[in-house]
Amino acid sequence: MKTSKTIPISKLHRTTKLVTTGAKVGVNYLKYYGDKMVHSEEEAKERLDENNASDIYDSLKTLKGSALKMAQLMSMEKNIMPKAFVDKFSLSQFSVPPLSAPLVLKTFKKTFGKFPHQLFDKFNSQAINAASIGQVHQAEKNGETLAVKIQYPGVAQSIKSDLAIVKPVAMKMFNIQGEHSEQYFKELENKLVEETDYVLELSQSQEITQSCRHLPNLRFPSYYPEYSSSEIITMDWMNGIHLSEFTERNTNQDHANAIGQTLWDFYMYQIHVLRKVHADPHPGNFLISEQGEVIVLDFGCIKEIPEEFYVPYFKMFRWETLQSPERFRATLFDLEILKDEDSLEEQAFFTEAFLEIVGWFTKPFHGETFDFSDTTFFNKISEFGEQYLNKSNLKNMNANRGSKHIIYMNRTFFGLFRLLFDLKAKNIKINNYTQFSKVPVGQGY
Repeated sequence: MKTSKTIPISKLHRTTKLVTTGAKVGVNYLKYYGDKMVHSEEEAKERLDENNASDIYDSLKTLKGSALKMAQLMSMEKNIMPKAFVDKFSLSQFSVPPLSAPLVLKTFKKTFGKFPHQLFDKFNSQAINAASIGQVHQAEKNGETLAVKIQYPGVAQSIKSDLAIVKPVAMKMFNIQGEHSEQYFKELENKLVEETDYVLELSQSQEITQSCRHLPNLRFPSYYPEYSSSEIITMDWMNGIHLSEFTERNTNQDHANAIGQTLWDFYMYQIHVLRKVHADPHPGNFLISEQGEVIVLDFGCIKEIPEEFYVPYFKMFRWETLQSPERFRATLFDLEILKDEDSLEEQAFFTEAFLEIVGWFTKPFHGETFDFSDTTFFNKISEFGEQYLNKSNLKNMNANRGSKHIIYMNRTFFGLFRLLFDLKAKNIKINNYTQFSKVPVGQGY
C-alpha cells in the first residue's frame, strides 16, 4: 500500500485540499448530466456516487485526523448514505494509507529520544493497519509480541480547523440554528480532542478492561505505560479477525448469538454499572478470536454518563412512560428535547415525532429477549433520521434538540444495533448483564 510522506496540517492547506475536492465533485456532476442523456437515470446516478465517493475519500484519507474520523462515522449510516459512499468510507475504520517509515521514526525520536529499534527487540516499520487517527505496528520485547499504535502528526492541532470547515455544512444539512447549537459542536470537538490524547486513552483502557475483565467471552490486551506517551500506545498484540470479516464468513447461528450476547452484555454493563461507555462501536474496534471470544480494542472514545442525564434518558425507555402523555412530555423537557420557549406547534410536532422514534428505538427493552436480525426493526430506526429531516414542518423550526449527552449515547446504541444486526444475532437476553454486577443496576429504567 502506498504510504503518506506528509499530512496537511495548517487550516489553509486542509481547506485548499477540500476546495480542490469540491471542484472534482462539480466535474463529476457535469459528467452525470451528460451520462443520464445516454444511459438510465439509475446507472448514471450509480456512477456519480462512485466517482464522488472515490474523490471525497481520496481527499479525506490524505487529511486523516478528524476529517477522516467523520467519514468513519458516516460509513455506519448504511440506510441513509448511498452504497458507494458506505463502501469507500468503511475503509477508514482500519485500512487507510499509513505513514511512511521516516515519519514513524521521527515520531519515536521526538517522543522517547530514541528510535523504535532502540526500545524494542524487533520493530516492523511498515504499518500492519491504519485508521483515521493513528496506525498500528508490530513489535517484540522479551519474547512478547506487541502492538504499537502511533498517532499521525498534527492530528490534534487540526481538529478545530476541520470542524470550522464542516460546521456550516452540517448546520445546513441538519437545520441546526441558534446559539444553543454550539454545545453540540463543542461536545464533538471535546471528544475528538480526547481521542488524540493517548495518555488519557491509556488510563481509560486500563480502567475499563480492569472493570470488565470478569465478563464472560471477552478479552482485552494488556497495556505498557513504559512504552506509551501522548502520541504512542503500546499493548499486547491480539490475534483475531475483524468483526466485519466474521459476519461475512460466519454460517453458525449459535456463534452469532453468543458474540451478540457478549457485545450486548459488555455495553449494558458499562452503561448501567460503570456509567461510562466505549462510544465507538464500529467493527474495526473488535476482533473475534479462534475460540469465538470478543477482543475489544481502542478506548479512545469514552463517554461518561452523568446521573442527571442517565435517569431521564432511561426513564424514556420505560413502557409506562411511553403510554403516559404527561410522563413522556415531562421527560422530553428533562432531556431538553422540548424547551420552554417552544411554540405550541413546535411542542406538538416534536412530541409526536419523538414518541414514534422512541417507541421503535426502545423495542429491545420491552421484553426479556430480542431478535436483532429483525429487518423491519433495523430499517425503521435507520429511516427515522432521514424522515425526520425531510418533514416539511421542520424547515421552519429549530432542529437542534436535546441534551448534548444524547449525541454519543445515541451513537453508541445505533452502532451497537448495527453490529448486532450485521451479526443477525437472535434471542439476546436484554438484562443478562445484571448477573455480573455486585451492585443494584438499571435504576434509570
